[in-house]
Amino acid sequence: MTHFTLGSRAASQGTRLLAFDEIGSTNAEALTLARSGEQGPLWLVTDQQSGGRGRRNRAWMSPKGNLACSVLEVLPVAPPIAATLGFAAGLALDAALDRISFEARLRAAGGDAVQFKLKWPNDVLANGRKLSGILLEADVTAPDRLAVVVGIGVNVVAAPEGLPYPATSLKECGINAGAEDLFSALSDGWAEFRGIWNLGRGFDEIRRKWLDRAAGLGERVSIHTGSATVDGIFETIDETGCMIVMTADNRRVPVAAGDVYFGAAASARAN
Repeated sequence: MTHFTLGSRAASQGTRLLAFDEIGSTNAEALTLARSGEQGPLWLVTDQQSGGRGRRNRAWMSPKGNLACSVLEVLPVAPPIAATLGFAAGLALDAALDRISFEARLRAAGGDAVQFKLKWPNDVLANGRKLSGILLEADVTAPDRLAVVVGIGVNVVAAPEGLPYPATSLKECGINAGAEDLFSALSDGWAEFRGIWNLGRGFDEIRRKWLDRAAGLGERVSIHTGSATVDGIFETIDETGCMIVMTADNRRVPVAAGDVYFGAAASARAN
């Protein structure tokens, strides 16, 4: 039996919670509820997910003990504005990870600090390895209203193997914390950064905070969009959330989505 609870800040804002011992996909369930009239804000959470998805419909398996959760908000915003909510989600998760890792080090009376970084567009890295993924999905449920679901998966006790990129877990990083502790901190982080985002009006501040935590900023990057590859230097993200890449011929190229490789991996991909 899982024992997930909202953080005090999230609970005070009237956010509700549905917790599952096991579920196929918290994102899919949230979208089903939205289409049935659920208005949110509502969190759906589990520590065992069997049918999760990442970007481009890639499987995201979440074995027992990992965290899989989604927050549903029905918002009066257009899809391009809703897309920027992913950056607020990254900041919320980053803040939650900092909090629980600090608490874990206090309990253990020491230990090395883990460096968390935000990897554009939707990952959190721990010591350079993928720890978490974020997936936004949306559906128009009423005129001028968009049901937005932000799904977040975190490798708490185990990381998948055989991936094209290195992955890790909190346990592997030496952080002894449960999915329940992380979720409580995450729900409070979401309450904070979703408030700053403020239906997109606060994205300038979200953007600045995200860039302060960005992985690979100023480094060589190679982005594979499926139909093309963009190589250059990761310069910034713009006011819409696109990555701006400075190419070798001094063009500033905006990229809306893609698979990102930094440093030596970017050089290898470019050759």
